[in-house]
Amino acid sequence: MELFSRSWTALRSAVAGLADEDFARPSGCGGWLVRDLVCHLVIDAQDVLITLATPAATEPTRDAATYWEPAATRPTGDDPLDALTVRLAAAYGDPRLLAFHLDDVGSAAGRAAGLADPELRVATQGQVLTAGDYLSAYVLEWTLHHLDLTAHLPWAAGPPADGLAHSRALLERIARVTFPGSFPDADALLIGTGRRAPDEAERAALGRSAARLPVFLG
Repeated sequence: MELFSRSWTALRSAVAGLADEDFARPSGCGGWLVRDLVCHLVIDAQDVLITLATPAATEPTRDAATYWEPAATRPTGDDPLDALTVRLAAAYGDPRLLAFHLDDVGSAAGRAAGLADPELRVATQGQVLTAGDYLSAYVLEWTLHHLDLTAHLPWAAGPPADGLAHSRALLERIARVTFPGSFPDADALLIGTGRRAPDEAERAALGRSAARLPVFLG
């Protein structure tokens, strides 16, 4: 729960520190500007609130790793829901309104996560997880999107170190690989999820694991 809170607080703080013109810059998500990514974070925060308020009576069917269903292809931004996010982000007009909405809904999601019993079973997307596993999965979500947010904003603060380490370990479980120890956590995440291609030396260090990568996470 504490790691979820730290990762989410760091991401929201990074958004709060953006200048208005930064919202029109590219993000690390294919086809999305920073404003589109921030709008997606608003929707993510709503999902956290909805899920934590949807208890389940059955046994868990997923954990923090199996929660993820990797896509077969790299996201392009053309998916109908992705396209809706772009239109919704543009409708805000003033980026400060978008940042305010994220802070408002995001603060509520953070409080709900802090109050949740880690053993509580919750339902989402037709599956059941413990709240602890669900929030653990979201540390990876926040960390990847924090990297996306700062991809073209090198002056912005990056994700917390413990969030990066947790996300790397979780991605290794999802992809069934072990990244070389020489890879910094951020690079392992970027390469592992297809956000950048490995160079020749990195591909050689990956060895057979390269065939399992990248995995595209929704």
